[in-house]
Amino acid sequence: MASATLAAIPAEEALRRKPFAAVLFSGLPTIGGAAIVCIVAVLATFAPWIAPHDPNLQNLAGAFRPPAWLAGGSAANLLGTDDLGRDIYSRIVWGARVAGIVGLSSVAIGGAIGVGLGVVAGYFGGLVDDVIARIADVQFAFPAVLLAIAVVGVVGPSLFTVIMTIGITGWVQYVRVVRAEALSLRERDFVQAAVATGSSVTRILLRHVLPNIASSITVLATFGIARAIILESALSFLALGVPQDVPSWGAMLADGRQFLDTAWWLGLFPGLAIFFTVLGVNLFGDGLRDALDPHAR
Repeated sequence: MASATLAAIPAEEALRRKPFAAVLFSGLPTIGGAAIVCIVAVLATFAPWIAPHDPNLQNLAGAFRPPAWLAGGSAANLLGTDDLGRDIYSRIVWGARVAGIVGLSSVAIGGAIGVGLGVVAGYFGGLVDDVIARIADVQFAFPAVLLAIAVVGVVGPSLFTVIMTIGITGWVQYVRVVRAEALSLRERDFVQAAVATGSSVTRILLRHVLPNIASSITVLATFGIARAIILESALSFLALGVPQDVPSWGAMLADGRQFLDTAWWLGLFPGLAIFFTVLGVNLFGDGLRDALDPHAR
């Protein structure tokens, strides 16, 4: 029995020492999610070279052209055209850039605010913790979509406004997780040793607290990108997102809803773009969470 236990210890240790990439891409869902994320990233980065047409170029004579594989379709418009004759494939490619910009920028803003406040609240505690916690509770009382609609409705729709609104409404997702981990870390021996040796608060937070919660922040940021894409699409669907001359999957979905009976491709393809992008990000986020969790490894 003892020999079996001793033999299991090296095997468990070897599993924990597996390369991060090997653990991350050990499951098919994670691989599929990473592939979708890579495809969307390529479309967003190289949109001017991948899109065959100007996304805003109108051609009323070619309006409602079906996809290329249907009768009446054309290879020049792979996914067909909309009610103004604009190429749907080109608009979806450029919409990937909008989704990427909004997702990454809003997560950076919300993450910076939430992580900063969460670390301060968890490490210092007391009145500071109570004030930040109450502000977060008030924020949680308002649905993110309704709050975003209210802000954009007052300020006016623009790409900058959408990014700032989604970022500001997303900081509370980070505060609670980061605060809880900071509360635990401040009682750990290595943090107490740093305090005893006279290290400054800034050094303790930057060298001992933040590096130990980086994995949780990374996972939260990954799921935050999916949340931002959905919120941007919802705002654009309601004509409160990006301007009309900027291709957006949500706006395309709104334009196509009235033609579902006669030109179903107007709403189907942008809807699929949203669905698969969010699905890919979530699948990759699940795999990233498991790979960064030492217990799962």
